[in-house]
Amino acid sequence: MSSSSTKDPSRSSIGSASSYLSNVSNFKIIESTLREGEQFANAFFTTEKKIEIAKALDDFGVEYLELTSPAASTQSYNDCKAIVGLGLKAKILTHVRCHMDDAKLAVQTGVDGLDVVIGTSSYLREFSHGKDMQYIIDTATEVINYVKGEGLEVRFSSEDSFRSDIVDLLNLYRAVDKLGVNRVGIADTVGCASPDQVAELVRTLRAIVSCDIECHFHNDTGCAIANAYAALQNGATHVDTSVLGIGERNGIPSLGGFIARMYAADKEYVKSKYNLHKLRDIENIVADAVGVSVPFNNYITGYCAFTHKAGIHAKAILNNPSTYEILRPEDFGMTRYVAIGHRLTGWNAVKNRVEQLGLPLTDADCKQITNKIKNLADIRPLSLDDVDKLLRKYGQAKEDNSHHAILENIDTPDQITEW
Repeated sequence: MSSSSTKDPSRSSIGSASSYLSNVSNFKIIESTLREGEQFANAFFTTEKKIEIAKALDDFGVEYLELTSPAASTQSYNDCKAIVGLGLKAKILTHVRCHMDDAKLAVQTGVDGLDVVIGTSSYLREFSHGKDMQYIIDTATEVINYVKGEGLEVRFSSEDSFRSDIVDLLNLYRAVDKLGVNRVGIADTVGCASPDQVAELVRTLRAIVSCDIECHFHNDTGCAIANAYAALQNGATHVDTSVLGIGERNGIPSLGGFIARMYAADKEYVKSKYNLHKLRDIENIVADAVGVSVPFNNYITGYCAFTHKAGIHAKAILNNPSTYEILRPEDFGMTRYVAIGHRLTGWNAVKNRVEQLGLPLTDADCKQITNKIKNLADIRPLSLDDVDKLLRKYGQAKEDNSHHAILENIDTPDQITEW
């Protein structure tokens, strides 16, 4: 058997994540819909809705759920305790400021770990908390030692990492790594980083810390998923996501988009870890909760994700779906659709529909019908119902040899619709 016949069509032949640093096939998801997602403009999750989302994400198989800080409000505290009490497989984390009061309150909820954060860029140090780097290190030391003393996981993250002084940043990470944190985190808080910048920072960080590395990327400039992938290629171990990417401003890597990227990198690994068929249901739950529609071009579940239109695309897809699909819709509980009622259609796509309907038409018939569809579609596109009516009418007319008249007597798509 030739190598081309055995190659996985979901993998690119140009370059690969083969570096010894790469965790493309060994990563964990910290799902932040119930923390970052609460910062989305439209978001308001009741306790019941939070529980529904938490259970759905747990069924999907994410390793961690990150919740809003219990210090945010009384209800946030109560919701945190309620989700902890569900007994989910995923570890429950909460995101807190680097402050002892917040840390003590979080520990009371029974979570598995704390994600501790403080701003480190000159912007945040001047205009947010007003503290210098020595204060940050001293406070981090106190909080981290307390959380570790309680037997919980602890991640320490800088905020606005990519606009922070690199020397200050690395000194801070070295200090907290020596304290024994489970993870350090880098955050592209304003979405300014590029994949090259991410690769450089993560590689540098990987060389100076022994703990895991978590990454949080905002999507203001459209690089969030690419940045997450670059981080994993260069030694990061954990990536923050949210369903549909909801979050502050333009949000963070969407769970579905991140899964699509990682599936393309290592399909079998992703399939073995996550219940991919659950993705559409999770997205529908969250979309409904925040009052938005799943975008038409959404990764994997958008209604155009597996729709093929152009004639040459349709022919190839019908012969071998891997020609124009890097993701297999079946793996996600989705189906492909070949659109045929338009001016770009090809006769192979029409023939495929004829075969699906079980009509005894020849290739010559399909070509004639295709020409008629193209002409009609110059007026307006035909629905699938319109196309099926035309095919069936033509097939019936062939029995008495009147099929040519069927095509000749149709001048507008509305004539078909009115049949």
